[in-house]
Order: sequence, then C-alpha cells, then structure tokens
Amino acid sequence: MYLKRIILQNFKNIKVAELEFSPKINCISGNNGEGKTNLLDAIYYLSMTKSFFLSSDQYTFTYETNSTALNGTYIMDDGCEEKIAISVKKSEEKIVKRNQKQYSKLSEHIGLIPIVMVSPADTSLINDSGDERRRFMNFILSQVDKNYLLHIQAYNQILMQRNKLLKNENFSRDILDTLSEQIVPHADYIYNARKKLCQQLIALAREYYSKLSGNKEVIELEYKSDLDAAPMNILLNREMFKDIFLKYTTVGIQRDDILFLLNGHLIRKCGSQGQQKTFLLSLKLAQYALMDRLYGITPILLLDDVFDKLDMNRVELLLSMVTSESFGQIFITDSNKVRISTIVNTFTADCANFYVENGEINRV
Repeated sequence: MYLKRIILQNFKNIKVAELEFSPKINCISGNNGEGKTNLLDAIYYLSMTKSFFLSSDQYTFTYETNSTALNGTYIMDDGCEEKIAISVKKSEEKIVKRNQKQYSKLSEHIGLIPIVMVSPADTSLINDSGDERRRFMNFILSQVDKNYLLHIQAYNQILMQRNKLLKNENFSRDILDTLSEQIVPHADYIYNARKKLCQQLIALAREYYSKLSGNKEVIELEYKSDLDAAPMNILLNREMFKDIFLKYTTVGIQRDDILFLLNGHLIRKCGSQGQQKTFLLSLKLAQYALMDRLYGITPILLLDDVFDKLDMNRVELLLSMVTSESFGQIFITDSNKVRISTIVNTFTADCANFYVENGEINRV
C-alpha cells in the first residue's frame, strides 16, 4: 500500500499543493520553518483524521482562513484505489469520506491506512508525563484492534461520568456502584492489551537498538498499572471511600505508565541525547514492525528530521534498514538537500525528491 497522490488546500502554511509520490522513498528538503513537517503532518492527518502535533483542528488552517481540505489517493496491496477526502471548517463538523462516501463515525476510518510517525516531538515520550506514553499505546492499539478503540472510548466516557458523580455532594450510591460495575470489563481489556503490547514492543525494540548502537547497551520497557496489584473491581471497592473523599477516581488504567530503561536506569536521567534518539527510533521501528505483523499491511513511515543528533554511522545503519524490502513507502525530511539525496541514493534509486520553500512544494 502507498500514497500515490495528495492534494492540499489551506493546510498550515501550505496554501495549495498537488503532488505525486514514489511508492518507495520520498525525500523532502528545505530550510527550517518552510513546511516540510507540515507536509508529513498532512499525510498523517489522512490516516488518523487529526494532526500529529495539534489538539485543535483550527490551528491546521492557513493563516486568515477558516477551513482546510485534504485529498489522498492510495494504491492498496490488491491494486485497487482508495480515495480519502477530509474537509474541516471552523465551527462545523469534520467530514471524512472514503471513495466519496462519508463515514458516520471518524473512528471507522482508523486502521484503514496504517502509519508511523518519527518526529523530534517524540522526546515527549521520554520527558513528559504518563499521558504521552498512554497516548502512544492507544495510538498503536487503536489502529490494529477495533475492539480496543471501542473499549478505550467507553472507559473514558464512564470514567468521566463517575468523576462527575463523585463531585456531587448528594450522589446516589446505587449509580456509583453501577458505573463501577460497568467500567470493569473495559479496564480489564485495556490492561491486558497494553501489557501484551509492551511485551511485543520490547522484543522488537531491543533488536533495532542493538543494530543501531552496536550492542553497547540494554534497553527495557516496563509497563506499570494499578491493575498489576489487583483486578479493577477489587481496586474500586478498596478505594471507594478514598474516591468519595477526594471526589475523583483514584485507581485505574488512566494512571498507567511505561518506564523506559537503559541498562536498568531511567533513560531520561542517564541517557545522552544520542542514546535517547536511538532509543526512540528503535521504539518507533518496533511499532512499525509490530503493526506490519498484526495488520498484514505495511504501514507508511514518516521520518521527520531523523538525522539530527545521530552520527553518520547510525544514519547509514538506519537508512540501510528502512530501504530494505521489509519496509514500504517512506517519507524523509531534512534541511540539507545535498545530504539527504546523497545518502539515500547510495541505498536505492527508487526515490522522489521534493523541495519546500515558504509552503510551496516542487518536485526536483
């Protein structure tokens, strides 16, 4: 599967663009701030119906406009075309269409076009709160498991209702018990899915880290959850009076986290910038390999500014991996046009080059 053509209108600083891509490697160069990352984000948006970077759609609009539109034509593994169209207007419902037929729910689209984004923003997985690491798990599992997406949506809805009820001084204990009972199966499903995911990811991430680092360090992923100690129903019963006193749900998978370890120590405390970058690359490549295995469809890989903080040896190792037959369509950005084309051309001739300046994108 690959993205054959994209048409953009008023997406961030890209006023209009119509581009045809290589089914293998696509190199996007240009100075910083010109729009390279915005093009990758548009490709991501067509898969996930939202920006990789922004929580609000209105910030995807070109300055002084009130709407954006994206169209992508994909060639699937069976040779058939899939046309995805997304239009967003200020204060209106987002419209997502597949082959001119509108989805009734945006979640129905998730998983059709698997995608993995590697970005400098990934440092938030190491340095920020557990919210980022939970979002990372949800991103993977929501694409490969439709049931997981339904469970996480249901869990969050019931959790919101339960917390709202707890804030009410005269709440009904019967309603609280009902909500507690309803949330349990969703928590159990999510917990088991996340635990299995981390086990699968670390096995793959170790392989990639070993190749990129030369077997210099050992990495670990350690999944942490309240449900490690007891099932959700027991935890809720045990913490009932604490929840009532504090007026919110104090236990559950909303508190889950992953510890990223390097030689047994937290990588955010002991890892250099290069080691952290190598770890994140290994984690995202592990995500890619796992999604490929579970889908049976090779994801699109977006590599944004991956050369930064990597020595040339690791850059060459990375490119030798991603240009192999086991990887599908890839988009790579770099501020140095000569560097990116020279390095990539040593591994494959199946490459399209694009140059971005002030939001205008031209094939070189």
